[in-house]
Amino acid sequence: MTLLRSRGVLAATAALAVSLSACGGGEPASSSPGSSSSTPSSSAESTESTEPATDAPFGEACAEVPTEGEGSVEGMSDDPVATAASNNPLLSTLVQAVTAANLADSLNSQEAITVLAPANPAFEAVPADALEALLADTDQLTAVLTHHVIEGRLAPDELAGEHTTLNGDTVTIEGSGDEFTIAAEGTVLGENPATVICGNVQTANATVYIIDQVLTPAQG
Repeated sequence: MTLLRSRGVLAATAALAVSLSACGGGEPASSSPGSSSSTPSSSAESTESTEPATDAPFGEACAEVPTEGEGSVEGMSDDPVATAASNNPLLSTLVQAVTAANLADSLNSQEAITVLAPANPAFEAVPADALEALLADTDQLTAVLTHHVIEGRLAPDELAGEHTTLNGDTVTIEGSGDEFTIAAEGTVLGENPATVICGNVQTANATVYIIDQVLTPAQG
């Protein structure tokens, strides 16, 4: 990705993932208008609120996902990942890249993967001539795209850490709860960390985390 790094442009401002607010501690039993049996329930709810729901998408950009149709969260859930992405307007440039690299069938045939899917603004932040060159270089494009695909299907509580990609290298994700990033040096533009802006989107064979930057394999 030396070609892409050589373009001096300002990186798009990283969108911040929305953080779930933790509930306050439970009131003493003597001040609660309910019976004493309600106190353990309140405590459990407070504990659970500090973590994202493991079966629900999270993040600010999830509001931009269609609410109905094949591109909605529900609509994507029963299609393999490349097909599901093709119905989501947030991922149209990624789908163009996947098509150019002839990777759609390969991604659809995977049994269980995690996809770090750059949203359209992530590609728009890359200089146009550099992006055109990348789309025209099948080998380089394949390396970049498969670097965004992790072996295995990762839930949010498994996402942080170093993971093996389908490119045969690794990607390191930092964070917890509903805030996850990839260090700036792991991005094409190399200036700001990549951020998960809509995570835990399910397809038939993948868990998708939409991110706000395009990643790059390590050089050398």
